[in-house]
Amino acid sequence: MAIPKGHRFPIEFDEAFPQGLVMVGEVSPDTEYQSREDRAMGKPARQRVDEATGLLQWKVTVTDPSESNAKRASFEVTLVAKVQPVPPTSEALPGMRPIELEGLTAEPKVAGNGEFKYQSYVFRATGFKAPAAAGGGRSGKPSASGSESSAKAA
Repeated sequence: MAIPKGHRFPIEFDEAFPQGLVMVGEVSPDTEYQSREDRAMGKPARQRVDEATGLLQWKVTVTDPSESNAKRASFEVTLVAKVQPVPPTSEALPGMRPIELEGLTAEPKVAGNGEFKYQSYVFRATGFKAPAAAGGGRSGKPSASGSESSAKAA
């Protein structure tokens, strides 16, 4: 039996991101491509909808402190939820906040161009949860937001 393309494998957050993730900036709507003509006519941009869940997509940039390759350490995450997800943590530095995802899945993919291709993943999650305090174990408290995210990682 073959595994179908696009299969999402469940994975623990600590296994995928041993040092956690840092959200850079804010969550914003993930919109479809809009042509120059449509923009000129004043047509509003349409927000993308996740094909698997039917929920709206939101995007945010994150950084993985455990990634040794600087070019692959930061990537965009797509959150999938009925309403815009709000991270449960406050900013550690201006515009940066530690986050943790629950219900995480990984979808393998090939990234890069030409002879510089490498194994990558699309990560999705069912929501945010507060990361554990420094020196302790990970927090098990789920957040109120129901979201899903996808990201490329090395």
